[in-house]
Amino acid sequence: MSTNALTPESISRELYRYDRTAELLPSLESVAGDRIRLFRQQGYLGVRSFLNEAEINAGLDALSAIVFRGAGGARIQFTKPEAELRSDEERELAVRKVYEFVGHHPALHAIAHHESLIAALRRLMGENPVLVQDMALLKPPKGGGEKPWHQDMAYGPLAFDKPVIGAWIALDEAALDNGCMHVIPRSHMDGGMPHYAVRDWQVCDTSVPVERDVAVPLPPGGVLLFHGLLVHGTPFNLSEKRRRALQFHYAPESAVKLSPKEYKRMFTNEMTGAEC
Repeated sequence: MSTNALTPESISRELYRYDRTAELLPSLESVAGDRIRLFRQQGYLGVRSFLNEAEINAGLDALSAIVFRGAGGARIQFTKPEAELRSDEERELAVRKVYEFVGHHPALHAIAHHESLIAALRRLMGENPVLVQDMALLKPPKGGGEKPWHQDMAYGPLAFDKPVIGAWIALDEAALDNGCMHVIPRSHMDGGMPHYAVRDWQVCDTSVPVERDVAVPLPPGGVLLFHGLLVHGTPFNLSEKRRRALQFHYAPESAVKLSPKEYKRMFTNEMTGAEC
C-alpha cells in the first residue's frame, strides 16, 4: 500500500517505533572521551540539559514575536497562504518553519553561538564549527506535520565534503506523543542515500529500517546532536501539546560545498535509475 494514501495516524503508527528511547547525557560537558567515540559509532548523542529556563523563555518569546508581531528580518514558511489566516490560532497552526533569524534576533543568536554548544561541537569535529543554517521547527497541537525520514546533508545548503552536525533543541517537551525526533542509529555509516520527492524530500519509506528506530524524547532545554548523514525523522503531532524546537547546523571550518555532480551521485537515483 502506498504511504501517500495513508492517514497521519497510519504513518505515525507504521513508519515509526515508540518502544525504544535513547539514553541521555546529563549535559554538554559530558560530550568528551568515550562519548565522542559513541557519537562516531552511533551518529547521535542526546543531552538532557543544555538551555536554562531563562534561555528557553527568551527563545520562545523571540519565536512568538516573529510569528505574531512581524518577522523582523526572519522568514516564515506557512502551510497555506498567509492572506487566508484570520486569527492568531489559524496563524500558529499554519506555521511550519521559521528560518534565517539568527542575524536579526539576539536571543536566538545567543543560543546558536552558546559557548557550551560550540565547545562540544569543536570536540566532535576536531576543528572550529561554523553555523551554516538556522531554523525553528514548529508542530502545533493536533496538526503538526510529519518530517519524513531523511538525511540533512541531502538538502543543498548542507551538502558539504565533510560531515555537518545538527543541534536540535527542544523548547517545549518533545515527547513520544507530540513529535520528538526519531533516529536510525549507525545509518550515517552507509553514506549518502537517494532522496525522492514524496511527502517531502525524503528517503523512500521502504528503504528505512524502521525496526532499528530509536526515539529521542527531550525535556525543554535538551539537545540532540547528530551527524548530517544520520537518517532521522519526526512523526505527526496528534496530541494537545505544542512542540517547538530550534535546529542549527554547523560545518567544520575547513569544509567546502559539494559540486552539483557529486551531490547528484550521493543523494539522487541518477546512477541506479531506481524509483521509490
